[in-house]
This record gives sequence, structure tokens and C-alpha cells, in this order.
Amino acid sequence: MIHLQRILVPTDFSKHSRHALGYAAALADKFAAEIFLLHAVQSLATFFPDPLSVVPPVQEQGEPSTAAVHAAFDQLVRESRLDRFRLHREVREGAPADTIIRFATEANIDLITMGTHGHTGLAHILLGSVAEKVVRAATCPVLTVRHPEQGIVRP
Repeated sequence: MIHLQRILVPTDFSKHSRHALGYAAALADKFAAEIFLLHAVQSLATFFPDPLSVVPPVQEQGEPSTAAVHAAFDQLVRESRLDRFRLHREVREGAPADTIIRFATEANIDLITMGTHGHTGLAHILLGSVAEKVVRAATCPVLTVRHPEQGIVRP
């Protein structure tokens, strides 16, 4: 028997992660589960860790500030009508896949529900897929949700 109490939804606030949130909300409704929203902020220090550096970490260009992330959470909760759930919001720094996996373990998450978007060709080889990395390494089940506007990828 499946019993879900804690559902993690990693979000980058894209339409892909919002679509996955709809699935998480439906499951949370059915199981009276808590929803954990997680946004991972990847700093340049993740790519170039230098413990001897005296330069403070630089925020990536285009990465929203903490205030902007909290405003985006507020908007997401409002637009997705999540106020009926026990809801937790987390912002963590680190590589997205590693951050998601680590948080899921720390918070005893029962299910990760996340969007996918298909990198193809060189982008996939170089960057990989956050969802793919999470599926391979998570200790709990992972539900990946494809956005209906994504094209069908054929081999």
C-alpha cells in the first residue's frame, strides 16, 4: 500500500515545474500529504570551489535574489491554490540535482515530483539532466512529469 506524507517539488518556477506541481497537489490531496517546495540556487562557487579564495561568492547573472525567490514562491502558492496544504518552502545553495537529493534525504521525503525538459544532443551530453540525475540517485520514488507542450523526442 502506498502511503505518502511528504512530497517534494523542486521548482525553478518554470512552466515545467508548475505542471509537475499540479500532480504533486493532486497526490497531496489524496493522501493528505505535506508539500515541500525547493528552489536550488547554483552559485559560481559550485563550479569553481576555491577554499583559498578571498573573493565572496558571486551570484550568477539572471539568478533571482532571495527576495525575488520568496516573491516567486508567494506567487506560485497563490496561482496554484496551495494554501489548503501544509506547505514548506526551502531555498538551498548548490548544484540542483545534488541539492534535491540531499534535501529529500534530510527531510524524509516519500516522493519527489518534478518536471522534465529534454536536453538533446550536445547540451544533454555536457549538462545532463537534473531529473535524470535525481531519478538515478534518490533514495525515494521520483515521479517525472513531462509538460504537454514538449515535443516528442524520438531516437
